[in-house]
Amino acid sequence: MDLNDFLRDVPDFPKPGIVFKDITPLLATPAAMLHCVERFAELVSGQTIDRVAAIESRGFLFGVPLALHLGVGFTPIRKPGKLPWKTRRQDYALEYGTDAVEIHEDAVEPGQSVLLIDDLLATGGTMRASCDLIEQIGGKIAACAFVVELGFLPGRAKLAPYPTHALLRVD
Repeated sequence: MDLNDFLRDVPDFPKPGIVFKDITPLLATPAAMLHCVERFAELVSGQTIDRVAAIESRGFLFGVPLALHLGVGFTPIRKPGKLPWKTRRQDYALEYGTDAVEIHEDAVEPGQSVLLIDDLLATGGTMRASCDLIEQIGGKIAACAFVVELGFLPGRAKLAPYPTHALLRVD
């Protein structure tokens, strides 16, 4: 299955000059969603995965079914102020300013191997901050995986030395 068939380019969104990679056609197609989950599972076959963590919000759409498929728990990584329990916070740089992500302090047990999932790899800032959070609470990064990687941006380099996978790459 060619996942490119399920992406839609939206020019000038969210601002002029940006071509947004819209995954909603993929989400609307059960066979394409199942294909993504199965491909993610194949990428880590043979590895011990104790937990799947995903980044708000589109990462959740792939992370939860993948966790179910692998038979492991799911950990949400969210924007500040969205989690109801004790949290850890990691700030990260944006092109103009900063943002942050949070995780529950008890979301991962010390030593657990965590697979992190998101829909898109661009600059890598959000995923790198998420990896830092997992490690702060004692987890180990098994890999970072994405549906789409924007190959013309430096996201993959920012995630070194973590294994990084994408189901498709757009250059």
